[in-house]
Amino acid sequence: MWAADITYIPMKRGFVYLCVVLDWASRRVLAWRLSNTLTTDFCIEAVREAVTQYGRPAIFNTDQGCQCTSQEFTGLLKDQGIQISMDGAGCWRDNVFVERLWRSLKYEAVYLHAYDTVHDAHQGVARYVTFYTQVRPHRALDGRTPEGVYCDHLPARHTAA
Repeated sequence: MWAADITYIPMKRGFVYLCVVLDWASRRVLAWRLSNTLTTDFCIEAVREAVTQYGRPAIFNTDQGCQCTSQEFTGLLKDQGIQISMDGAGCWRDNVFVERLWRSLKYEAVYLHAYDTVHDAHQGVARYVTFYTQVRPHRALDGRTPEGVYCDHLPARHTAA
């Protein structure tokens, strides 16, 4: 199961929007995109990248924001044969793993920096996503990283002799 959500990233002047696609079991960030407008296209790009890189999940969970309920977004999931799950209105706990990522990202990185440009924000988010996914141990994962948990659950590949 995967989840996706959008948040805003404050900058010195203004803000940008961040969309992530997260693997529910491992909390691994599979794809993300920044945008200076709250349109559907950057969310679709993140989903397409995740599906291209990692295959299709059985279930995809989002909130009921207009980006995720749009014909383009839901059509992409349906065309891929992915079951759509949407949170109840005002039910932040339904997508708690992404909400936890937002809190960690903002308090451990974003609020400590006043990004001057979208490029600066992109670099800051990229650094934090790498740290969160590959370096930072997670108590809920028994002290392992999301990357380690995700990779341990990949199907074994047969190699040529």
